[in-house]
Amino acid sequence: MSPLPESTHLGLLLLLCLTLGVSSHSRHHMQYTPPNVTHFTDLFSHVSVSQGFSTFFGGSNVKLLNNGSYANLALDKSSGSGLASKNKYYYGFFSAAIKLPAGQSSGVVVAFYMSNADTNPHNHDEIDIELLGHDKRNNWVLQTNIYANGSVSTGREEKFYFWFDPTEDYHHYSIIWNNHHIVFLVDNVPVREFVHNNAYPSIYPSKPMSLYATIWDGSQWATHGGKYPVNYQYAPFVVSFAEMEMTGCLYTPSPSCSKTGTSSLDPVDGQEFAALSKDQNVAMDWARRKLMFYSYCNDKPRFKVMPPECK
Repeated sequence: MSPLPESTHLGLLLLLCLTLGVSSHSRHHMQYTPPNVTHFTDLFSHVSVSQGFSTFFGGSNVKLLNNGSYANLALDKSSGSGLASKNKYYYGFFSAAIKLPAGQSSGVVVAFYMSNADTNPHNHDEIDIELLGHDKRNNWVLQTNIYANGSVSTGREEKFYFWFDPTEDYHHYSIIWNNHHIVFLVDNVPVREFVHNNAYPSIYPSKPMSLYATIWDGSQWATHGGKYPVNYQYAPFVVSFAEMEMTGCLYTPSPSCSKTGTSSLDPVDGQEFAALSKDQNVAMDWARRKLMFYSYCNDKPRFKVMPPECK
């Protein structure tokens, strides 16, 4: 058998490098098929952006489309942009279908979160879904976080890769928040549960919150101290929010529904929202084993004393 010409060797080597490059670049999404779970997002009606939200900041970069049913938010050199719910809520189910900006996204942060920092600046609560454009690659990362009663010195972050490309289509990002637990879901798959434990109640978000949708420059915060800042050569970065769902206890100024039992007719206070089902626990275990790459509870260098819920 005659040896291959040198040009063929080079061609094979180049093909191998390209193949490895593609596989390493895309290894964090579209690799897994998630377990089947109940679709909570099918249980609630959609709220149009124009009805449920006001412009939070960056008004010229907020575009309402299709009669206000969904919104495109942009980040450019002049500003990011954001929406804030017109109402505050005390417990509920909150969800959005989000399509992230494609291409080079390092330093770009898209957030879908709840907060009461406007009314409780010194002891605010927060429940965060943060979508982080990640280092030099075109991968996005999901970060979840919880703050309670102003505990901003103790972030409770967990980070996940995706099992899909979040820039190609809309995907659902959801939050359950009630007296029993906080659950973060991606396409209805629970990725994290934070249980309300009476042994340490102060770490659980306990005050009415608004719902926010934002895009902003997180270069210093989200990319190892500014190592990979936003490259505005690729601006504007546009994220689309659709199928918004906000169902819960309206706080105007007192709660509109009971938050104590699990037998209420309120759809966010039924048994299926008080505890994860067997299928949901299996799905959450799958997501955490396959896709989670950081949890604060495993970060011993960061905490001299681990947060109480980690023990």
